Amino acid sequence: MLVGVAGGIAAYKACHLIRDFTEHGDDVRVIPTEAALNFVGAATFEALSGHPVSTTVFDAVDEVQHVALGQQADAVVIAPATADLIARLACGRADDLLSASVLVATCPVIIAPAMHTEMWLNPATQDNVATLRRRGVIVMEPAHGRLTGVDSGAGRLPEPGQIAEFARTIIAGHRVDHDWHGLKVVISAGGTQENLDPVRYLGNRSSGRQGFALGEVAAQRGADVTIVAGNTDALPIPSGASVVRVTSTRDMHKAMNAEAADADIVIMAAAVSDYRPASVADSKMKKGAADEDLAHLELVENPDILKGLVERRENGDLKRDAIIVGFAAETGDAHTTVLEYAQQKLLKKGCDVLMANEVGEGKVFGQPTSAGWILRKGADPVEVEPGSKQVVAAQILNVVNEILER
Repeated sequence: MLVGVAGGIAAYKACHLIRDFTEHGDDVRVIPTEAALNFVGAATFEALSGHPVSTTVFDAVDEVQHVALGQQADAVVIAPATADLIARLACGRADDLLSASVLVATCPVIIAPAMHTEMWLNPATQDNVATLRRRGVIVMEPAHGRLTGVDSGAGRLPEPGQIAEFARTIIAGHRVDHDWHGLKVVISAGGTQENLDPVRYLGNRSSGRQGFALGEVAAQRGADVTIVAGNTDALPIPSGASVVRVTSTRDMHKAMNAEAADADIVIMAAAVSDYRPASVADSKMKKGAADEDLAHLELVENPDILKGLVERRENGDLKRDAIIVGFAAETGDAHTTVLEYAQQKLLKKGCDVLMANEVGEGKVFGQPTSAGWILRKGADPVEVEPGSKQVVAAQILNVVNEILER
C-alpha cells in the first residue's frame, strides 16, 4: 500500500494512519511531497513504515521506482491532500514521486482532502475534484471542524481511523461512488436510555457503530446526512454529517419524525428500548428501600418508530418514494431461527429493506464487525459475510441504490 502525504498542517495525522495500516498487517510505503517534509521528517515516516522514504523520481532510478511503486500497490491513500496536490493530480502532472506513482497506479486511489474552507469550496478545487472523480479516483468528503488558527468549517481532515476504515472498505471491493448528491439521508444510531431515577437507566449494549458507519458511507456518496444518535458520544462524527443527540426512545421518535419529513432515505439502525418505566423516581432509589420498587417495576411500551415511519409514508407525511430501511437484532430460540424472526419483522414493519443480525454476548453490539442477512420484499435473503461495520454498511447502501435506480 502507498500512503501519500502532502504539505499541510494535517500531515502529522498521517503518522497515525500509517500506524493503523501497519497494525492491520499492511506493507506500507510512504511517499511524501517535498512540502510535507517541512511538517514531518522523513525519519518518522521511515520508522513507522519500515521502508526508506523518497520524494523525487531521481532516487532508485535503477529500480525504476517512480513506475514500480504505483504498479505494485494494492491501493494508494493520500492523506492529507492539499488543494495544490489535487490540482496537480487533476492535470496529470508527474513531476515528483507521488504524482508519478498515482499516474501509474491501476489500483484504487483514495484521496482525503485537507485545506481551509475557502480553498475547498473554490470553483477551481471543486472542478479538480470533479475531474478526479470522473476518472475513477475516490475523493473523500472532508470533515467539518477546527482548522488552522481560529477558523472552523468544511476542510478538516477526517480522523485517521475513519480514513483507514474507508480505505479497507474500498480495498475489500465495495466501491463507494459519489452518486448521491442532492439526496437527504436520515439515520438513527446507538442505544436509547430510559431513566429509572436520576442515576440509573434501562438500556442495551449498542455502541452506534453500525449507524455511524452507514452515515460515513452515505456522506462519502455525496448525500446530505443527518444522524439521530443515542448513546454514541465516543464515536467520531462521520465526515460531512450532522448529528442530533437524543436520550430516550420518545426523544428519538420525535427527532426521527422531524428529520425524516423531507428525507429520500430513512434508516432505522438504532437499538431502541421497546419499554420504559411507567414512572421515574425524582431521587436516587436507595438500596433496601428500592428493593420493593425494583421487584415490581412497571413498564409501558414505547412507540414503534420504524413502523410509525412506514405509516407516515403511506399517509403522505413522508415522501411517497422515500426508501425505509430497518434493522432486526434477534437471538433465535428453540422454535424459530434468527432469519425466520427477521422475515416476520419485515412483513410486520412494512419497510423496504431489513438488515438482520444475530446478537448476544460478544456478537454485533459493541463489536467492530457484523454479519447477517439483507432482506427485501419479494426477494430471497442475501447473506452478509462477517466484515467490518463499514463494509456491511456499504453492502446495505448498495441494495438501497439498486432500489433508487429503479
